Amino acid sequence: MSRPAQAKRPSPSAAPVEGAWSAKMDRLRRRARPQNRLRVCDADDLRQRYEEAEQTARRARFVAEANPGDELAARQAADADAARDTAREELDAVSEFLTFRALPRPVLEELISEHPPTEQQAEEGAIFNADTFPAALVSAASVDGMSREDAEELLNGWSAPDANALWDAAWQIQQESRVELGKG
Repeated sequence: MSRPAQAKRPSPSAAPVEGAWSAKMDRLRRRARPQNRLRVCDADDLRQRYEEAEQTARRARFVAEANPGDELAARQAADADAARDTAREELDAVSEFLTFRALPRPVLEELISEHPPTEQQAEEGAIFNADTFPAALVSAASVDGMSREDAEELLNGWSAPDANALWDAAWQIQQESRVELGKG
């Protein structure tokens, strides 16, 4: 008995649509690089008030969504959202924000190569000099125009957790991926 012929699936590149690649490439070129924003705020009372308002709003929204016909729950969720928004505005007013943007790959690689690890750091597996690279990266990734000297001053003058948060804001955005490999 003979087998029925199976339909051949065309390859994705078999029938390109004229101009489709050009349009796609234009969109890919226009992609904005990812950014990360670090809040710097010494007003612990306002930060605590905002966190409490955020939790209250989250709980109220959960109750309202679990009870779709409950007007009181919906009103309480709306009031909690408004209180959270007010607390955020108050916190924002006393905060400074530092913004960092992902660098193009060749720029990041060049920056890393300009700060090679010491012999001891290399033996420990480091790919850059932990003493010089952080300030260079913080400065290079800063959207705000932070100089390298300013970055060094903050990294060396702030407490360890705050300096680590500054470094993390600049380094983590370099690691962020917005693409995924999927099955077609």
